[in-house]
Amino acid sequence: MSSLSTHILDTVSGRPAAGVSFRLFQEDAVLFEGVTDHDGRCLALREIPLERGTYRLEFEIGAYFRAGGHVLSDPPFLDVVPIVFGLGEGTHAHVPLLAAPYGYSTYRGS
Repeated sequence: MSSLSTHILDTVSGRPAAGVSFRLFQEDAVLFEGVTDHDGRCLALREIPLERGTYRLEFEIGAYFRAGGHVLSDPPFLDVVPIVFGLGEGTHAHVPLLAAPYGYSTYRGS
């Protein structure tokens, strides 16, 4: 089995993004729903055993920025940020998200 972690950084403030709701999917099945902690992480996600395959993380980034007092366009340019990635057998993948209201970046972390 494999494992997964994520870390969300708010590139507007330069701080971890606390309180971001997100979901982990395999195809259309929701495998996990969580919210980031004060450090922009969700430690419970690491406990979900994952098989080799393709997964999708969806981050509710529009709601996060609205809750932080940012005025967003209507509709917001970025509301839900999806990241689709492959996971091998017996590995750990770290999927960071660097987010702002009008752009984001991700990469395979360690």
